[in-house]
Amino acid sequence: MTEAEQALWAKLRRRQVLGHKFRRQQPLGGYVVDFVCLEHKLVIEVDGGQHADQLEDDVQRTRWLEDQGFEVLRFWNHQVLCELDAVLQAVADALGPPTRPACGGSTQRSSPNALLGSPARGEVE
Repeated sequence: MTEAEQALWAKLRRRQVLGHKFRRQQPLGGYVVDFVCLEHKLVIEVDGGQHADQLEDDVQRTRWLEDQGFEVLRFWNHQVLCELDAVLQAVADALGPPTRPACGGSTQRSSPNALLGSPARGEVE
């Protein structure tokens, strides 16, 4: 994984974002996606500079995933590394309301850090 993928995975793993499970390097059809939440059919791709040269391939890949019912979020490496809170907010927005209430029973999101929870007991990756 790239540095950006590692940084994002550290925040996605163990159901840290609104209680949703993400998988990394998941095969889907003829592709391997960076991250996916199968429950919500949400794919997250982290693109480096090489993707500027393969835009047509990325468009075809995204189109295929969308035809299968997936929503695809794409972020550049620098977005993940420099604006991680905003990236996590975009992921949370795509997932919809939290699956478990935040402290005090409120589901209101006050900050991106409020999106991160602790893993469920006994949760194994």
